[in-house]
Amino acid sequence: MAIRVMFYGLGPIGAAVARQVATRKGFAVAGGIDIDPAKADRDLGEVIGLGRRLKVNVERDAVKAIKATKPDAVVLCTSSSLKKVMPQIESVLKLKVPIVSTTEELAYPVGANRRVARRIDELAKKAKVAVLGTGVNPGFVMDALPIALTGVCERVDSIVIHRVQDARVRRLPFQQKIGSGLTKEQFEKKVEEGTVRHVGLAESVTMIADAFGWKLDEVTDTIEPKLADQTVKSEFLSVDRGYVCGLVQDGIGWKDGKAIVTLHMEAYLGAPESYDSVTIEGSPRLEQRIAGGVHGDIATASITANSIPKILEAKPGLRTMRDMALPSWWGGR
Repeated sequence: MAIRVMFYGLGPIGAAVARQVATRKGFAVAGGIDIDPAKADRDLGEVIGLGRRLKVNVERDAVKAIKATKPDAVVLCTSSSLKKVMPQIESVLKLKVPIVSTTEELAYPVGANRRVARRIDELAKKAKVAVLGTGVNPGFVMDALPIALTGVCERVDSIVIHRVQDARVRRLPFQQKIGSGLTKEQFEKKVEEGTVRHVGLAESVTMIADAFGWKLDEVTDTIEPKLADQTVKSEFLSVDRGYVCGLVQDGIGWKDGKAIVTLHMEAYLGAPESYDSVTIEGSPRLEQRIAGGVHGDIATASITANSIPKILEAKPGLRTMRDMALPSWWGGR
């Protein structure tokens, strides 16, 4: 029996997940939801660029759409902010439908988001369904993957994770989120406002520390601009020399004055090499490097789609990649 999926939010990532589901065995498209007038009331296949009609229209009213189609799961891709998606999550859980979301702050809620997370957990348990926040980062390369690697260690002293990306291959919203095209002054202002940053490093640091049983004294998250040393272009943007082409961001977990969890991320247009690496100091000492890096947009859509079967089997409540069964590629039954 195919798993019927509703797509809530049809931006670049939501559309990418929908395209995968529409073309993979074991899944069926139940419908799509988006308030964008350019997408609403159109065939979902046309909206997501599938190249064929799916004979289901994109709806504006989420509750109405879910009630009418009765999906097995909802994929929620509307915002990075947990506070912004909370009303959407509540409306879906009232209809007792499991959720897989790409909301970064949902991946492992920290700080003020913990209170919101407790509420989601309560609602999900009441509805007897599970909710998961996932993605490539947070959700895999800088948390779930390193945690899994330490399964063969008898001791871990510290861990350092690097993610370096040539952002030219990423979608436009990502290039904008890392500040590409801004002046240094504009970049610093937007960092202060919280509109330029990669969301998820504090979440990943905390997930790792909790998995290891480490109580951190502090988690820091610092952001610096990367300035272009020559004109660099992507499909969407052209950045002149001296302007911001991306960012360098460090999330660090501190204990007794030492950095014991370090997440270093560089994402900018024109990075000469993309890679993901994990270095675990301990016994045994481990080094793992993925040459070329994990493609952020493809991987985010894929891990979201591959998590759908797992969320249906998960214990009710708010789940994370730390306590979920690890998703794998799924080709149906």
